[in-house]
Amino acid sequence: MSTTPVILILGAGPRIGHSVATKFASKGYEVAVVSRKGSTTITGALALTADFTTPTSIPALFSTVKDHFGAAPSVIVYNAAALTPPSDKDSVLSVASESVDKDLNVNVVSAYVTAQEAVKGWETLPKEVKKTFVYTGNIANVAILPLPMFLTLGMGKAASAYWVGTADAAYKDKGYRFFYADERHEDGKFKGMALDGDAHAEFYAQLAEHDGSVPWQATFVKGKGYVQFK
Repeated sequence: MSTTPVILILGAGPRIGHSVATKFASKGYEVAVVSRKGSTTITGALALTADFTTPTSIPALFSTVKDHFGAAPSVIVYNAAALTPPSDKDSVLSVASESVDKDLNVNVVSAYVTAQEAVKGWETLPKEVKKTFVYTGNIANVAILPLPMFLTLGMGKAASAYWVGTADAAYKDKGYRFFYADERHEDGKFKGMALDGDAHAEFYAQLAEHDGSVPWQATFVKGKGYVQFK
């Protein structure tokens, strides 16, 4: 088994995903990234393609990563997300049920299956290896965003926050940590499209160290790290 740690990033876009991949590569990790295009500019990284609307596609990604690097990933970042704006801007409930289903597959079900596969892989790694799952969240699990276009995204983030928190409590004694990472402005307000990729990369690298001071609901501010907001 390889002694070099492996990170698997699902949803490797040009901002958060790329920044996280670059950061962990600089820390000596083997890097695997998954996106719709299946491409990367990071030297030595494994680039895979997946459709996150299809949760059954997730297990094969873990098999491929383990076969390629010789070990299961110890750090998993779920950064994929989806939203469908209402067809009628004046009716928040005008999103077709088929679209809700697809978006929830991306925001909740595929993430949940990813966590299941993460745990299976962690059980094959040495006990001393730190095991970390990070879900890229937002404020929607604790606050309603009165913006119709964010409906399915908010539904998914809120639902996933529940199972992430539950998993962290259930597996913490085994040394497995699950985090719902939520970047905020310094006043605690929703960061929206102003999310900072490098800030996520720095914080996710800290989460992978398991210093014990950060709870599962990992709210953070650029340049400060974990900040608790009430």
